[in-house]
Amino acid sequence: MYCILVTGIPAAGKSTMAKVMSEKLKLPVISKDTIKELLFDNVGFQSRAEKVKLGIASMEIMYYVAGQLMKAGQPFILENNFEYSSEQGMKSLLEKYQYSVLTITLTGDYKVIYQRFLERENSPDRHRGHVVNDCYPEKKENNMKTLKAKTISYENFVCGIEKRGFDAFCVDGKQIKVDITDFSTINMEELFLQIETWKEEILHD
Repeated sequence: MYCILVTGIPAAGKSTMAKVMSEKLKLPVISKDTIKELLFDNVGFQSRAEKVKLGIASMEIMYYVAGQLMKAGQPFILENNFEYSSEQGMKSLLEKYQYSVLTITLTGDYKVIYQRFLERENSPDRHRGHVVNDCYPEKKENNMKTLKAKTISYENFVCGIEKRGFDAFCVDGKQIKVDITDFSTINMEELFLQIETWKEEILHD
């Protein structure tokens, strides 16, 4: 059986891509950010350290659900900003359940995507739990003060990508890199053709 990883750099459109792929391929999606947002809303945090713990917990939950689907022999999509430190955990799951994996990596012009990153962090549609670090749900008296997101410089944005390997991550298996600098130029038909070709190859081995 197989699973598909949707990963890449911050603000690359991973959630959107995973949703489109899920609808086209009729596969369930496990999203770490969705799990994290549920934890933000139902548990909350009172410090940066507590927020980090929720991030770790969301990763563990994601792996647990993936393991349950693998145990049942079901194909699925995992959406997350996988990085170098994620390799061992993912490899262990794949080896344990003998799953084939395809990695879809979203990347592109860092300067263009950095601007999207800034816009996303200050968007009212962005879950506030991702934006604030000291307290969520936010205290009413601090809400106006923290409305605008604290952001990072372009240099630190690039440094984080390169140091953590957001667009270099790939476990054993095939990798397809998708340039998302301009969404209108993405050939989705070609992407799905590559996915279907890969599925036929691994399912008939």
